[in-house]
Amino acid sequence: MIGRIIAELGPWSWWVLGMLLLAAELVMPGVFLVWIGLGALLTGVLSLLLWDAGFWSWQMQSLVFAASAVVFTLAGRRLFTRLQTDSDQPLLNQRGESLVGRTAVLGEPIREGRGRIRLDDTFWLVSGPDLPSGARVKIISSNGRDLVVEEA
Repeated sequence: MIGRIIAELGPWSWWVLGMLLLAAELVMPGVFLVWIGLGALLTGVLSLLLWDAGFWSWQMQSLVFAASAVVFTLAGRRLFTRLQTDSDQPLLNQRGESLVGRTAVLGEPIREGRGRIRLDDTFWLVSGPDLPSGARVKIISSNGRDLVVEEA
């Protein structure tokens, strides 16, 4: 059935595939199918020009499609890495990292390297030197869900 559709559409089958991939890009997260879709569209353009040429078999079309998809993907990746700008809020969605440098009072003492502090509305697990409850600590780093502190 697919072979019959491709035979009936001829060189336009690559255009249909390219448009389907570009439409799928609108639904899928990320930016990846657009490059493969552009490879299909390029193959469609070449198919319109070379359809009657003897060497333009389905194998050659597949090779051109695969090569152009890889080239478009690499070029798009390079373009996007160059266009990325630094955020005005680099610690957005990195709550632990945004707390580095703040000071707090220990809510529970640090025993055997583990304790708890309260910052704003959240209790945080902390690791650091053993300290009594009520001691002031400074957050020096974050390793995921735990904060590393030292005596302030």
